[in-house]
Amino acid sequence: MQNKSVIIAILLIASPTMFALAAFPDSFSLSWNQGRGGFLFAMAFIAAELVGLKLVIPKKRLIAIISLAAITIIYLTSLEVGLRNYLISIAPNYHVQLIYSWTWMWDFIVMAIFFVASMTILFGKRWIRISPAGPIYTVGTAIILSLDAFFPYDTLGPLQYVVPYLVKFNAYLITALHLGIATAHSNIMFLSGSHGPFALQVFWPSAGVHSIIIYSLVMMAFLLKMNIPPKRKAMYFVLGVIGTIGVNVIRIFSLSLFVLKVSTNVSDFESFHSVAGEVMFLPWLFIFLLVVTYIETRRLKKLEITKQENDKNK
Repeated sequence: MQNKSVIIAILLIASPTMFALAAFPDSFSLSWNQGRGGFLFAMAFIAAELVGLKLVIPKKRLIAIISLAAITIIYLTSLEVGLRNYLISIAPNYHVQLIYSWTWMWDFIVMAIFFVASMTILFGKRWIRISPAGPIYTVGTAIILSLDAFFPYDTLGPLQYVVPYLVKFNAYLITALHLGIATAHSNIMFLSGSHGPFALQVFWPSAGVHSIIIYSLVMMAFLLKMNIPPKRKAMYFVLGVIGTIGVNVIRIFSLSLFVLKVSTNVSDFESFHSVAGEVMFLPWLFIFLLVVTYIETRRLKKLEITKQENDKNK
């Protein structure tokens, strides 16, 4: 098996995530700021980029990954025996506004360090061209969680800037489709449907602004490793931004539709709200990267066939 060492490397990199999933399954959810679900998506990116890689990784490098994985597992375990309480206790010293985002932030910082360090040991500086999506997705999530921890709701003006426009557009869609009554004022939407009135206040995470940042980081790293003309890279990047904005419009629309047609119960709404965004964004990002890879692989094969035919005709 030519890439046996690569498979072993994937399993070693996945070991802290698999340990956490087995030992602390309740800590995994699809919400971007309420659990470790992002670990699974990061591993999906890593596995997708490494599987099939025709490289032989020296045993010394694989052994080094074992020690890094062990340290990461020790960190995850220590959270359950006092470290998480310590992180919570020191949060006021740093003027943290949202405790949960603060504690999950450290999970993603540690995992990002583990991914980047592991990739560097395995592939050296080439890792950014071999498998950038997973580590950079984890770094991006850590950054977003830190912003949410220190600047929640609408305290970070630049990220909140686009929200009123998305809210107004959503109110227009609801009215145009005759789904209920919707009026927008700044980042607040007043809804009235089958289950009565409901005021929906939208902040930048709920509007999916964080997904634009994460998309940009992952996509830039992904395009960096692809050997395609700059104009095509720019085209794919812009198409992805448009698609991500579209997903964010659907995100807000789905939240509104839930209130209008399903329930105005706050607890039910929060349960739906906590997973709705990531259920849409992460599959979209994964599928978009696969589509770009498929298109460019086919294009390069056609170019190669054309070149071979031209060489034969000479």
